[in-house]
Amino acid sequence: MSTHRPRRSRRISLLAVVAAAGIAVPSVAAADAPATPDLNRPTAVRVLDDTYYQDALGKSGAELKAALHTIISEQTKISYSQVWDALKATDEDPDNPSNVILLYSGRSQPKDENGGNADDWNREHVWAKSHGDFGTSTGPGTDLHHLRPANVTVNSIRGNKDFDNGGEEVPGAPGNLTDDDSFEPRDQVKGDIARMILYMAVRYEGDDGFADLEPNDKVDNGSAPNIGRLSVLKQWNTEDPPDDFEKNRNQVIYDDFQHNRNPFIDHPEWVDSIWG
Repeated sequence: MSTHRPRRSRRISLLAVVAAAGIAVPSVAAADAPATPDLNRPTAVRVLDDTYYQDALGKSGAELKAALHTIISEQTKISYSQVWDALKATDEDPDNPSNVILLYSGRSQPKDENGGNADDWNREHVWAKSHGDFGTSTGPGTDLHHLRPANVTVNSIRGNKDFDNGGEEVPGAPGNLTDDDSFEPRDQVKGDIARMILYMAVRYEGDDGFADLEPNDKVDNGSAPNIGRLSVLKQWNTEDPPDDFEKNRNQVIYDDFQHNRNPFIDHPEWVDSIWG
């Protein structure tokens, strides 16, 4: 397993102090912001930009993507069996700690109703595991930043389809649409989907024994290490900014499991900087 550099451990402590003070972590400064600390920024923002993201500030495009890849590749990896318990923490219903919130349906369901039955919830790979053929291997196959609880039947309907607009409503998941080669999630998680896909594209660049995952602007990608549609994902990122649930999820993954972050939750404007 990967371990933290000493300064990364200090970052976790600083974030804990910020959380204890009740300060939310909002979207932070733009990609072309100066590296000089801005003392007018909220404390939580300074913690992230002045520590975790310090090597990315002032960069854009391919240079920014490379810097973020280096930052987020320092992570603790978990097994596929450990994902079950992790999702019970990352996707816990804030109004009912005995339940998790299902990604596509939005339903709150008991944590112990997980498995393979039609009405259970299971582990959805938002970047479909066949796109790059990584399966459930420790690494992309177990990365919590793109694994979410989903109803078994709805998950099966999504299958390995790319993401795009249009189609007919998915039974049991109002607001979700699908056709022969694409899946459109409900409005409340469109941005979540986009930021999970783009995280994967930055994290997995083909230098760790797995395929170089990249978004493209097509659908029906099959087993290629690509997923689309990029133009639609960028639109979703803009239209559905990170909410408190998504921000908390990012923090729980960072604090308790992988110790890396999805940078597009902290900096959604970096999507256009890299894929503008």
